[in-house]
Amino acid sequence: MADKTSLRCDGCGQPASPEHITRRLQLLEWATRYRPVHIGTLFVSAVAPESDSEFLYTPGGEFAGEAGIVLAAAGLSANMGSPEATLAEFQRHGFLLAHVLDCPFNAGVPDAAAIEGLLAARIPAFTARIRRSLRPKKLVPISGLLKPMVQPLAKADLRCDILLDGDQPFALDGDNPEDAIARLRHALTVSSVAIG
Repeated sequence: MADKTSLRCDGCGQPASPEHITRRLQLLEWATRYRPVHIGTLFVSAVAPESDSEFLYTPGGEFAGEAGIVLAAAGLSANMGSPEATLAEFQRHGFLLAHVLDCPFNAGVPDAAAIEGLLAARIPAFTARIRRSLRPKKLVPISGLLKPMVQPLAKADLRCDILLDGDQPFALDGDNPEDAIARLRHALTVSSVAIG
């Protein structure tokens, strides 16, 4: 019988303890509740946040960190009466947030090479999920960690537009997210006008 450290999570490629798998299933359950039937814009982050308060779809969401930044980039307020109302509005606009690595990092943040390796290994399965299941009209990479993945995403025949900040992801996880949020909101507006 294989020990628990020899198993790899199919959502992130990291060693998978029973607690890790339980956490992954919980995050997927929360996100599935607010998945639009037709996804207009798929925001793609590199790694699921470690804290529940930063995971957009956490019930009773605090919308801290990544969650609040994504809402701001989508042009929505975190104070729309209730967290459920905010998430319902995000869903109504056809927005969905997904992570290339469905799970937070195990025991702290690995080095840059390890992160890039995990992301590169996960891209084929993630792009297959986009083509077969999610099928968005446009995809928006929102993490600076995805910069090395832009070319593989562009070559993956995703059957959707990829919205970039010049030739790289919108670095909403960078040192100055306000500027990236403003550029992304502008790009979303321009792309909506072009489509409409």
